Amino acid sequence: MGSARGCPAQQPLPHISPVSPGAGSSSRPPSPHWLTRPVVHSTGPEVHPMKITGHELFLVEPRWLFLRVDTDEGISGWGEPIVEGKAQTVARCVEEMFDYLVGQDPARIEEHWQVLAKSGFYRGGVVLNSALAGIDQALWDIAGKTHGVPVHQLLGGHVRDRVRVYGWVGGETLEELAESAAAQVAKGMTAVKFNPCGQLEPLATPAAINAIVDGVTTVREAIGPDRDLALDFHGRFSGAMSRRVLPFLEPLLPLFVEEPVLPEFSQDLGAVVRSTSIPIATGERLYSRWDFRSVLSDGIAVAQPDISHAGGISETRRIAAMAETYDVLVAPHCPLGPIALAASLQLDFAIPNFLIQEQALGIGYGDSSGLLDYLADTTPFTFRDGYIDRPTAPGLGITIDEDAVRAAAERGHRWRNPVWRNTDGSLASW
Repeated sequence: MGSARGCPAQQPLPHISPVSPGAGSSSRPPSPHWLTRPVVHSTGPEVHPMKITGHELFLVEPRWLFLRVDTDEGISGWGEPIVEGKAQTVARCVEEMFDYLVGQDPARIEEHWQVLAKSGFYRGGVVLNSALAGIDQALWDIAGKTHGVPVHQLLGGHVRDRVRVYGWVGGETLEELAESAAAQVAKGMTAVKFNPCGQLEPLATPAAINAIVDGVTTVREAIGPDRDLALDFHGRFSGAMSRRVLPFLEPLLPLFVEEPVLPEFSQDLGAVVRSTSIPIATGERLYSRWDFRSVLSDGIAVAQPDISHAGGISETRRIAAMAETYDVLVAPHCPLGPIALAASLQLDFAIPNFLIQEQALGIGYGDSSGLLDYLADTTPFTFRDGYIDRPTAPGLGITIDEDAVRAAAERGHRWRNPVWRNTDGSLASW
């Protein structure tokens, strides 16, 4: 019978008969092994794929959102879909995405990523990609638990035995900066990072510039030449201001300078890169491989995708592979909770161009002890001489203390970043 819309009826495929040696013409080559292998039909019970049955979201302090994805086989996965300061907005987006996900096979991670990222008329952006990121993390967690292996093994296996992390330095005075840096050294950290300035005028005074240089010098002296110092400009500098300040910092040999311009001015990064010998890093506010195309070609040295903003493990891995073609290292952004950090670590162990991992302990936006308080076992995040050893537990490698998470979710949060003003009252970058 013909098919609809006038299409011709599908013809059966021709039967391919195995040819025994010596049969037929002597010039006819024997069939390949894959043609002669017999077809075996299973006589056992029909196997049904696992199904996603539902999810639950947990708004937990200080500023995080956790997601648990459940299946009909009792295996649950955890993810962290969050935009800091917009947790409720992302939660609603996750809810909408589960209209599609319920009843689906969780093992089809790439299929679900493609549908959730591309099937809608409107695509991309921090909210959509962050909601997708948390779901993607949870599906990888389920996959690892299903097969009894850590996620990095599903990504091709580990390429290193431990991952380097850095600690945060903070303080209002030079003495406080020195003390904070010394404390990180005492913990065994081999690298630290800090914001060298607070609120900054678009073109700061010589006194403000000298204060920046003095602060960086203080931290460099406190940690010594055998440890690394990274600087986070946090988009507070204009391109002109960055080009003005960076030459003064070159003798202090920072590991990198992060976000020297706001992401909307990424077209200016090339000029900043060419103005200094300091490696330039960016990417925490870029949410896909398409966002990274221009900055990679502009010559950045370090890409910093956030695994909870840039589409999860699946997309961040693709960004890392793309960065490798430009000889760019990857230092994942992660001022977030334990699930995001665990997902980042799984990726770190699997990508060859990894540099160093951010983590939230001591970051200074509030009580960051929650990074450990929500874990049933904190040993996966044990720092040894500034490194974290390779996790071997299945999935993301952590066990969430669900009682602690539920107790925190009853309190919830409405975290918002501060709003800063210049001296003339106009809005300043935080």
